[in-house]
Amino acid sequence: HSKFFNPLRNTYTFFQTYANIDKIDISKCNVDYKDREEIDKWLLSKYNKLVNNVTKAYDEYDLNQVVKLITTFVSEDLSNWYIRRNRDRFWASDLDDSKKSVYITTYEVLSGVCKLAAPIIPYTTEEIYQKLTNEKSVHLADFPKVDKKLINDEIEEKMDLVRDLISTGRFVREETKIKVRQPLSKAIINGEYENILGDLVNLIKEELNVKEVEYAKDLSTFMNFIVKPNFKEVGKVFGPKINEYAKLLNDLDRENVEKLLNEETITTKFDGKDLDINKDMVDIRIEAKEGFNVGMQNNKFIILNTELNDDLILEGIAREVVSKVQNMRKSKDFEIMDRITLYYSGDDKVEECFKKFEDLIKQETLATKIVNNKQGENVDLNNHEATLDVEKN
Repeated sequence: HSKFFNPLRNTYTFFQTYANIDKIDISKCNVDYKDREEIDKWLLSKYNKLVNNVTKAYDEYDLNQVVKLITTFVSEDLSNWYIRRNRDRFWASDLDDSKKSVYITTYEVLSGVCKLAAPIIPYTTEEIYQKLTNEKSVHLADFPKVDKKLINDEIEEKMDLVRDLISTGRFVREETKIKVRQPLSKAIINGEYENILGDLVNLIKEELNVKEVEYAKDLSTFMNFIVKPNFKEVGKVFGPKINEYAKLLNDLDRENVEKLLNEETITTKFDGKDLDINKDMVDIRIEAKEGFNVGMQNNKFIILNTELNDDLILEGIAREVVSKVQNMRKSKDFEIMDRITLYYSGDDKVEECFKKFEDLIKQETLATKIVNNKQGENVDLNNHEATLDVEKN
């Protein structure tokens, strides 16, 4: 339920809510494929691969595979990545090509998913499809056909790299117990990715909440590799010479360590003979230098500067305020576009935060006025006691 039905319904509800607010006529949102943004092209590529693979699975009567493919696409690609990443485009005030593109792309994919899933969940898809398209029935619609011209492996590879780096960066934040809402000054990634990522680097900045992404040709400036024997695999092989083997590994240069990380075999001299060393024979760990924390996944590194200055701390408090106020809006059943008055009180740091980030807080919470008032709900803003309250204008 949480991996499919909720994401599917939430995606439709999100689309419907903003389409109604904008009074969207989907027939007037046609944007040529070449003019759509890269993330739209990525979703269309993923969707057409889905059509291809689901059709094959149906043809083979492999309904388990059908369910697995559609569930993964809806939960991970459509809901948790595409819709979440493009909320600002739905919220934009002008109905420009970017906004039309996100509407038509979501519409095409959502209606297509309904058709793909209709044989398995006939009632849910019927309900969503009828409301979405105003057509009589999803079960009278043609089954989707793959458009191989829209499958773009290059865009998918770039986006997969971005998502891997973001996932690793989030893990670093969890390890260091720094919330994603707390801005950080910098993320550092391998310089080899610069030509691959292009503008997609902005996704890393936004998702990891960092002010800057820096490409580094020499990551050893920020971290050290610690290479030790994998005793389980080589303990018996080297026996009493295991300490000599350990010293050999400790003295390996960076180039050879990176080859091992890439699952290549290296050859070096040991005890007067050539020795082939593969990844299974070593235990490679990474250690960040002071002020940095590093994460690695699938041999992809990301390093976060976790030192916080006053400005970052204050912005972190402001982001907590926004989160708390958004929850208050929901609990009081305010409409999405309702304007509010925000009441607050707190210590000197909270006061400083509201002065410095008043515009950000107003913009994110739709507050037209912020009033210092000690009445309200007690809240914890990054270990600063405060009170908050909201009132519909």
